[in-house]
Amino acid sequence: MTPGFPALEITLTTQEQHKLGSVCVETNCPHLGDQGCTLGPDKPFSCFLYPLVYNPGKKTYHYDTDCPVMPTYIKQLKVPGSEAQDHFKGIQASIAQLELQDPQFLSNNFEIDRNYFEIKKLPHQNKIGQK
Repeated sequence: MTPGFPALEITLTTQEQHKLGSVCVETNCPHLGDQGCTLGPDKPFSCFLYPLVYNPGKKTYHYDTDCPVMPTYIKQLKVPGSEAQDHFKGIQASIAQLELQDPQFLSNNFEIDRNYFEIKKLPHQNKIGQK
């Protein structure tokens, strides 16, 4: 986190709340190690989703405009088999499950993200993965 930004309470799914309780990023994530997230497969979905933001009401994807990897990510979304496209497909599959199993999480996460980050709609999202 950049100095001057307020702490960010990471939105957790119901299942993640049972495992982790809560995760709050005050200046740096307490689970960020030299090799990335130390939680491994228990990494919160909100963290896996970032820098993307999902609006469950409109079923649209947005992104944090301050994230420096987004220009590359957006370009890679057009490339079949790219890391970005694989990430996006994984996100879509997880969100489809969460819409059925934990829709309140999706609503809560969107509210927090849209109030915390400056977001912009992800371009060409309906065409990602199509030939």
